[in-house]
Amino acid sequence: MAGCHRLLLENAQQVVLVCARGERYLVRDALRSLAVLEGASLVVGTDGFIKAIGPADAIQRQFSGENFEERIDCSGKCILPGLVDAHTHPVWAGERVHEFAMKLAGATYMDIHQAGGGINFTVECTRQASEEELFMSFRQRLLSMMRAGTTLVECKSGYGLNLETELKMLRVIERAQRELDIGISATYCGAHSVPKGKTATEAADDIVKNHLPKLKELGRNGKIHVDNIDVFCEKGVFDLHSTRRILQSGKDIGLQINFHGDELHPMKAAELGAELGAQAISHLEEVSDEGIAAMATARCSAILLPTTAYMLRLKQPRARKMLDEGVIVALGSDFNPNAYCFSMPIVMHLACVNMKMSMPEALAAATINAAYALGKSHAHGSLEVGKQGDLIIINSSRWEHLIYQFGGHHELIEYVIAKGKVIYKK
Repeated sequence: MAGCHRLLLENAQQVVLVCARGERYLVRDALRSLAVLEGASLVVGTDGFIKAIGPADAIQRQFSGENFEERIDCSGKCILPGLVDAHTHPVWAGERVHEFAMKLAGATYMDIHQAGGGINFTVECTRQASEEELFMSFRQRLLSMMRAGTTLVECKSGYGLNLETELKMLRVIERAQRELDIGISATYCGAHSVPKGKTATEAADDIVKNHLPKLKELGRNGKIHVDNIDVFCEKGVFDLHSTRRILQSGKDIGLQINFHGDELHPMKAAELGAELGAQAISHLEEVSDEGIAAMATARCSAILLPTTAYMLRLKQPRARKMLDEGVIVALGSDFNPNAYCFSMPIVMHLACVNMKMSMPEALAAATINAAYALGKSHAHGSLEVGKQGDLIIINSSRWEHLIYQFGGHHELIEYVIAKGKVIYKK
């Protein structure tokens, strides 16, 4: 009886495995050259997991006479793991294009924030929007990310700040997890900003006493599944003490710590994250040397956001120093109304040019290390037998074109595949 499999990708010029020995992340010398097979084929089973990868002729012999729901000839093309976007704010309503004009005219992020724009403006619009309206715009954004090669994305709440709106956002994320093919890691970010009329201490009290117990209850009942907890640890937002309280309370109900730290001012957020056993810390433009060393020791990943530093004209995060010290470096698009970018290929390009990363370092940061930052690198982030069949096929004979061609991913990406199922075809 011939076996049946979901997908056969035949005879690719290159298959970029990223890892070949089950590594959960890559650091230091392991980033110099990624695992790549030439002239290879790949099989995904009906369960959506990778069954075999190897030289095209060996795979052909092993699977001769077997049935495949779909076969794709990849001659002259490259297969890469689906990209992982480790940091996004994709659920919101309202329009902030006018703020881009203000920034170009010289206004800072904090100028706009204090004039009632920024997060506060989006919070008002998101509170007023219906759940259906939020879902429809969120769905469109996820489809745009998918077309740019993203197959796993971290999605934050955080434009509600009150319990009712935060839960509305998390329900929208939950619905997308059920209805769409893209993988989602859900993050509760109720401490994204201090709501009007409250102090940071009062806001932290509300989160610890009201929001988190409600999330725990909804999680137990299977209504809403949340993976991570996030706080915007920043001068004038949540100080170190409030940040510690909220993150520890989240960890106590089983959430992974994954928060915004050391972005606009040095706050010793990296040291705090390492101490609390954080899975990841994002931004880190102002991180201290001690913070970098602590993150390396604690295996706490650094999610760097090249789009934000570029658009807000901030100091670039010290990616080279982090890489040299053995920090697990990941990348995210930081998609939000303030940094409107869906594309991980563009993020990788910016990481190479502005943060001085190499192409292998950038690809690892947008695959295996980004998956690690979400606690999902056992199943995502590389092409290895037993991992989920999430991959992209590009119309080029060398994988580096995905990074080298700035803004060229629309032409390059021919297929995006999740669990062995074609979810986008050019």
